[in-house]
Amino acid sequence: MIKILIVEDDKILSDSIKNVISELGTVSQAFNGEDGLYEAEQGIYDLLILDIMLPLLNGYDVLSQLRQKKVEVPVLILTAKDGLDDKIEGFQKGADDYLTKPFHREELLVRVKALLKRSLGLFAENILKLAELECHLGNRTVTYKGEELYLQGKEFDILTYLIQNKNMIVTKEQIFDRIWGFDSETSLTVVEVYMSNLRKNLKKVGLDRLIRTLRNVGYMLETAT
Repeated sequence: MIKILIVEDDKILSDSIKNVISELGTVSQAFNGEDGLYEAEQGIYDLLILDIMLPLLNGYDVLSQLRQKKVEVPVLILTAKDGLDDKIEGFQKGADDYLTKPFHREELLVRVKALLKRSLGLFAENILKLAELECHLGNRTVTYKGEELYLQGKEFDILTYLIQNKNMIVTKEQIFDRIWGFDSETSLTVVEVYMSNLRKNLKKVGLDRLIRTLRNVGYMLETAT
């Protein structure tokens, strides 16, 4: 489950962008810099599409603060500011790509796909790989050495999130917000339940050992792959 955040104050344009990229995953929206920064800081998004001219906090400051806080989400700057100095400033503050308005929807989609492919390690058609384990994002199936490994929906989502953040600590709160959402009425303990079920299924192929529990912190998928 890929999650993308759009930070754009023009709601009509934001909705248009959302319609273009919604085929790729779940899309959230923020309409000012402060809300966008708060959302992005949670560490649950795979891509940030960021306008520069924003109310409350401009896009450069949002980007700069994210990088200072070691939030390494890929950022595509989308703005009407097309000067060379503007582009240089964006890249210096940590942007991964830059697209000026007006733009063609096809180019936006191609650039977003390219950033996701690079950052998530996607191979072929939406396949996330970890050695001989393959997560097929299109039909939400998992195979190991070519044989299907049956996982429940949330187990699949947790596994792909861990793989995307391999060798990095992810907290229970991050997993909960990523999979169930900020406004879910479900208890945080649901993360432990699904993590336990995921481990049981991975144990069938000897991969449960890769998931390390960090007491009172969260989890880490440890692998040299």
